[in-house]
Amino acid sequence: MNLILLGAPGAGKGTQAEMLTQQLQIPAISTGNMLREAIANGSALGKQVKQFMDEGSLVPDDLVLSIVAERTAQPDCANGFILDGVPRTLAQAEALNAKGVRIDHVVSIELSDDVIEGRMTGRRVCTKCGASYHIVANPPKTEGICDQCGAEVSIRKDDAPETVRHRLEVYHQLTEVLKDYYKSQGKLRLVEGNQSIEGANAEILAAIGAKL
Repeated sequence: MNLILLGAPGAGKGTQAEMLTQQLQIPAISTGNMLREAIANGSALGKQVKQFMDEGSLVPDDLVLSIVAERTAQPDCANGFILDGVPRTLAQAEALNAKGVRIDHVVSIELSDDVIEGRMTGRRVCTKCGASYHIVANPPKTEGICDQCGAEVSIRKDDAPETVRHRLEVYHQLTEVLKDYYKSQGKLRLVEGNQSIEGANAEILAAIGAKL
C-alpha cells in the first residue's frame, strides 16, 4: 500500500507516519527528515537546501524528487511506503505520476491555522534520528531525551512563529490544490486532525481500509 500524508505544517503527519510504519510494516519517507540529515552531515545537498529550510520556503522540485526517487527504489519499499512532506506542489504530484510512482490513498489531516500555530510552539524533534514529539500531546518519557535513540530533542528553527505563518501561507497557496488533484482520482481521504493522536490514527486506518 502506497500512501501520501497531506496536511499543513504541524498537522501531525510525522507522528501519524511513525505509527503507520509500525502498524502497516512499510517505511515512512519524510523528505523533511532526509533534508535535515543532509544539513547535519554537511553534505553537498545539505548546503544547497539549508537556506530554503531556514527561510521556511519550499525546496526546489528537482532536489526533492531526486531524493524521493532514490529512496522509493530501495528494497524496503517493495511492499509499500508512506510519503510525508511530498508532493507539496501540483508539479511534484504530476512528476511522481509521470515517474510511475503508484499512489493508492492520499490522507489529508484537516486542522485550522490557529490550532496549528499553537501546536507548533510545543513541537520537538530528535536531533539524531528525527523522531517527532510534542511537549503536551506526545512528550518523550524523559524530558529533552529521545525515546528511540537517547539523543537530545529540540525545537526546530522552522517552528519559530514568523516562519510558521510563512509556511502556512505557502501551504495554502501551493499544496492545498493537491486535494482537488487527488480527489478527482478518487484517492483523497479527509481526516479530522483536532483530536487525540490515537483517534486520528484510528480514523486514518479506517479511511484507507487497513485491517490490522
